[in-house]
Amino acid sequence: MRHDPNAAQTLTTGPTDTATKAAGQESLAPQKTRIMGRTSYLLAWFGGCVSIGTFTMGSSVVGTLNLVQATLAIAIGCFVIGIALALNGAAGYKYGIPFMVQARSAFGFSGTRLPGLVRAVPAIVWYGFQSWIGAGALNMVSATLFGFDNLIFYFIAFQFLQIALSVTGFQGIKWLENIGSAFILASLVYMFFSTTQRYGDELSASLLTMKGSWGMPFWGATMLFLGIYSTMMLNVSDYSREHKEGSGPGLLTTLYAMSILPCTLFMGLIGYMVSEATGVADPIKVFANAVDNTPLLMTTLLFIAFAQVTTNVLNNVVPPTYVLMDTFKLKYRTAAVVVGLLAFATFPWELVKDESAAGLQVFVQTYSAFLGPIFAILVVDYYLIRRRTLDLDKLYDASGPYRGVNLGAVIATLVGVVAAFSFSTVSWYASLLPAGLTYFLLMKYWSPCQRFCR
Repeated sequence: MRHDPNAAQTLTTGPTDTATKAAGQESLAPQKTRIMGRTSYLLAWFGGCVSIGTFTMGSSVVGTLNLVQATLAIAIGCFVIGIALALNGAAGYKYGIPFMVQARSAFGFSGTRLPGLVRAVPAIVWYGFQSWIGAGALNMVSATLFGFDNLIFYFIAFQFLQIALSVTGFQGIKWLENIGSAFILASLVYMFFSTTQRYGDELSASLLTMKGSWGMPFWGATMLFLGIYSTMMLNVSDYSREHKEGSGPGLLTTLYAMSILPCTLFMGLIGYMVSEATGVADPIKVFANAVDNTPLLMTTLLFIAFAQVTTNVLNNVVPPTYVLMDTFKLKYRTAAVVVGLLAFATFPWELVKDESAAGLQVFVQTYSAFLGPIFAILVVDYYLIRRRTLDLDKLYDASGPYRGVNLGAVIATLVGVVAAFSFSTVSWYASLLPAGLTYFLLMKYWSPCQRFCR
């Protein structure tokens, strides 16, 4: 039987269980040495899931939802995220396997290229995009305080800093996210109260008294905030395999939801209030123009820069790194450096131009349509087809029953994509049942899928 080249230890005995794991010592083999306890795991997700787009999501519901509805929509979205992460991360948590290995049982060894690309390509694009945004924030701080203005210098330096951090693997990620979460929380609290004080007079009483909507716009809003993390729902096993054993499904759901809720709630409500008070949808532009409040401006800019680092290293480095390890049999550190260099090739200075906005929106809508279907397939495969029992020998045997491509998973993905585009407002929700049901029926009753059921 041929095993994955990255699985250095034999699967009959498993990797040696040691108390520590060296920095950058990551592989696709089943994880035995887990370095994140509950507090550390919660803080890692807290620091790594800061999306600047959440400001805009909050702005987008002004005039549609009142303040109570907006707050509740964010909370529901985060709770759904928590359930989804716990569901799809269960395989990685139980068996210590990453996303690319987990996906083999549903898509096949060759078929994993589909979910791998869906997760990796957007990650690399956002890696470059967010690095440019972070560098821009640092450059503005430098220009304001020291008179040194050189965006290209800061972008190159910022990117190489992130590459250096990423090659340390989850040891580095653990400490970066845990320490960084304190600065992120303090910054968000300061920005929130500064917003209420600065724009308190402009905030209308209608924020609370307006009728708003509890119908489709409300549920569409829950998906706006949920959608920001929909990529993480696919490869959550990459992270859950690092969490120490002993947490049940309920506790894991709570850890996920409560780690994501504070940042999402603060940022969403800041965007909501700033947009309502000023009519400007981008809070960053509002803060950047707050020339009479230098501490608020500096805090906001440093928050933006730091948030790009914590989010990139966790969200946008790990997924494509594991994809490269699986596809090209690279070592973790080599793959992490390649991913960092590929981020340069996304030409983020072009992506931030106004004329690029339409194309970027099409790109986001296109890959997002695949996220719900692939999530549904992975969950149905693990819980209904495999009954939460995986055969690791088969998952690491390239010539075994999971060889090639599972056409059932590909067809189910396409069915879900059609459903997602048909109901774009709630695309993620709408794609789940068609994709999951199609996959289940094909696996049960279509002969080309039968060898994947063994």
